[in-house]
Amino acid sequence: MYDKRIRPDERPVFPKRCVITGGMPYGNKELHFGHVGGMYVHADVFARFMRDRIGKENVIFVSGTDCYGSPAMESYRKLKEAGYDKSIEDYVRSNHEKQKETLGKYKISLDFFGASALDEGGKFHKKTSAEVFNRLYEKGYLEKLSAPQFFDEQLGVFLNGRQVVGRCPIEGCTSERGYADECSLGHQYMPSELIDPVSVLSGKKPTLVNVSNWYYKLEDDIDYLKGCINDLRANSNRRKFELQIIDEFLNKPAVHIPKKFLEGLDAEALLAQFPAHERIDEEKRKSILCVFASLDDRDRARKVLEDAGVHYTAGKTLVPFRLSGNVEWGVPVPEVEGEKDLTFWVWPESLWAPISFTRAYLASKGAGEDEWQKWWNDDEAMVYQFIGEDNIYFYSIAEMGMFHALGNLKPPHIIPNRHILFMDTKASSSSEIKPPMAAELLTHYSVDQLRMHFISLGLSNKSTGFKPQVYLPEDQRESPDPVIKEGNLLTNVYNRLIRSCFYSTQASLDGVLPEGEVSEKIYRLAEKNVLEYERHMYNHDFHRVSYTLDEYIREVNKNWAAVSREAEKNDDIELKRQLLVDTWFSCKVMALLFHPIAPDGCEMFRDYMNLDESLWNWEHILDPLTAYIPDLKAHKLKFLEPRVDFFKKPEWQFEKE
Repeated sequence: MYDKRIRPDERPVFPKRCVITGGMPYGNKELHFGHVGGMYVHADVFARFMRDRIGKENVIFVSGTDCYGSPAMESYRKLKEAGYDKSIEDYVRSNHEKQKETLGKYKISLDFFGASALDEGGKFHKKTSAEVFNRLYEKGYLEKLSAPQFFDEQLGVFLNGRQVVGRCPIEGCTSERGYADECSLGHQYMPSELIDPVSVLSGKKPTLVNVSNWYYKLEDDIDYLKGCINDLRANSNRRKFELQIIDEFLNKPAVHIPKKFLEGLDAEALLAQFPAHERIDEEKRKSILCVFASLDDRDRARKVLEDAGVHYTAGKTLVPFRLSGNVEWGVPVPEVEGEKDLTFWVWPESLWAPISFTRAYLASKGAGEDEWQKWWNDDEAMVYQFIGEDNIYFYSIAEMGMFHALGNLKPPHIIPNRHILFMDTKASSSSEIKPPMAAELLTHYSVDQLRMHFISLGLSNKSTGFKPQVYLPEDQRESPDPVIKEGNLLTNVYNRLIRSCFYSTQASLDGVLPEGEVSEKIYRLAEKNVLEYERHMYNHDFHRVSYTLDEYIREVNKNWAAVSREAEKNDDIELKRQLLVDTWFSCKVMALLFHPIAPDGCEMFRDYMNLDESLWNWEHILDPLTAYIPDLKAHKLKFLEPRVDFFKKPEWQFEKE
């Protein structure tokens, strides 16, 4: 079910097969730096590592464009008002192609990048969506509820998702804005709870009209989810902040009533009208907390407060998870009990979209209809889902409950990253601080520099600022630019080490690798760092991967400098030969370790060594070069011209040096 926690001296065991998924960007935008740096690069590094570690035929990496939902609809509506004359499908397809192009530029090695509304991915997604709904319905996990939905009386239309803005009703929420039934931080609530709602279409306060929709009984999963979280906390390597966020939602329904709003009222008489509840009224607290046995009891208490004009906020809890809506642009919901013309709400269908994409990919390879089960449910397989922390409620709570209810799906292993900030402020395409587009960054930095920098930010632990100095005025820029700094490990240190090996071998050995055994010191150094690197990859601690690489390569570089000086000073031919044996071995090991992060430069290294792709097989990572080249004397390296770089940086950076 998950990767178990391991001891520092224990080697991890990886699954025999795995699916890796990247969170889906909405279909109304190109990719900004947060999509790529906050999630996709991490998912790609892990996918490339797993291909080397367990075999590329045993790894499927999928993602896609989230075509449906109110963000796409609202952006399309504004474009139409401005004169756009194409369909919403054309609009989404255009953004999908731009997203795909940007991911290619960043070397994101997806096996399948689909779109939930388009082509084969869309066809399989409709099929999967119907199957999920029917199975949940047949097993009794769905209920039809008549719940309030926002209605714009001035325009005579129902409002969905981001067509309504207000303030999140959840206690302590710091989100910039709340939408119809979720806020920008992913908190879920019923529409009637949104504070100060406004229609973005008319600018007026909308009314609430009861509408029937299908809901998954998520609140019934509370005991199952508590058991899962206890098990994950004790036995898995899941991130602590993820488990803490899940815990916050596994509380009974509650309301927080600020004491200042009860001044001048008979508080006891008011609260006596509540259904049975537990009251927590501590002197040091600014609010009274009332905890209820059910959502119905909490809602009756809310009605008492609203009738009395008393302000309150809701506590985090599980609420029914809406599956359907009434927007035209969506995946059709099967007609059941006379409910027709419904479409899926975008969030639930996006949870099983990776299954749809896996099925589409396998079908393109000629696999059978049920082949996807071997990848998603087999005991020897694992699904790893990379997401942003705002989406923990959906993937770590709603998905876990629904997949368990379906009975034929193992809950995936969730890997959430903290926020990647722009400078020191949270940036999103809907915020006042507009983040740079991902493609735009490539006009200033190389792909290797950006990939190396993004994994070093430590998003597994904390929200961290992305601070590219080219976006600051000259007088505010730091030196060195932090984006360039981590990349220097590749563009300067490792690049120089590889070139030194090639040029020395060409000069003294006519391009033929030297024979000899690797020294004990250099072998043990490699072994130590390989095992550390492997554990950090297993735990998805990518910043620790970068620390390990930095320490390893600098130690080898230091050894090269010291031994070279000694060999030159004493004109010691044997010492020079041993140094080349040791450093070629180290460069080979480093190539495997860097391969998931900077694939192009490492492939160039392999090409110049005249080796095939067996170089990337982790079973031989600590083997000598003779494991790949039985007869060193008969094997010649490609000739490396002067000043050829394996890891490149933009020209403007040379001008600054």
